[in-house]
Amino acid sequence: MADSTPKITLYTYFRSSCSARLRIALNLKNIPYTPIAINLLKGEQRTATNTSLNPSATVPTLIAEYNTTPAPKTVTITQSLPALEYLEEITPSTAPSLLPPPSNPELRAVVRTLANIIACDVQPVTNLRILKRVEPYGVDRNVWSKELIEDGFRAYEAIAAPVAGKFSVGDDITLADVCLLPAVWNAQRAGVDLAPFPVIQRVAASLEEVDAVKRGHWRAQPDTPEEFRV
Repeated sequence: MADSTPKITLYTYFRSSCSARLRIALNLKNIPYTPIAINLLKGEQRTATNTSLNPSATVPTLIAEYNTTPAPKTVTITQSLPALEYLEEITPSTAPSLLPPPSNPELRAVVRTLANIIACDVQPVTNLRILKRVEPYGVDRNVWSKELIEDGFRAYEAIAAPVAGKFSVGDDITLADVCLLPAVWNAQRAGVDLAPFPVIQRVAASLEEVDAVKRGHWRAQPDTPEEFRV
C-alpha cells in the first residue's frame, strides 16, 4: 500500500444510519475498509474500548492509518459528516466525487444543506438514545419518530425539488443522497408514507439500484442478524 493511501477501519452498527452514510460513501469511492461492529442494543458503544476512540459513545468512528515516513500517522474522525468531507478531500480527482465541482459553490451549498437537514434536523432527534430518553415522559416513540421524520422530509423535498435529477441534486450521487437513503430506511421502519414526498421516493428508488448502495444496506452487513439478511 502506498504511503499516501490510508488503511481504513470503520466502527459501525448494521442499523445505524450514520454508519450507513460512510459505508455507502466508501463503497462509491471504491475504498476498501475493515468494519468493526459495535452493538448499540448491547451498549457496546459505552465500553471503554469504544469511548477511548469515540468520546461521544456513538458510531460511526472512521480511522485512517497512513504508513508515512518518517512516522506513521493515524486520523480518527467520530462524526459522519466530517468523515464524509474528509473522504472527499483525501481521494484523488479520478475517484467519484460526492460534491458538485468547486466552480459551482451554490450547488455545493445546496448539497450540504440537504445533508444537514438529515444529519442535524432528523437523525439526532429520532435516534435510539433520544427515544429512550423521551419514553419515560409518556411519549409514543413511533409517533415521535414518524412526525419528526416527516417534518424533515418536507423541508428536504422543498429544497431538492428545483435541483433534483435522477438523484437529489442533478444526476450524480452526492453527500445529500448518502445521508438521505439511510434516513429513508429508518422512515420505512417508522411507518412513514413516502407518497407525499415524490422527489425523495424517486431518488431513493434510483439509489437502491446502485451496487455500492446495496453493499452498504443495513440488511447486508457482517453484523446483520440472520433473520434480517437479504
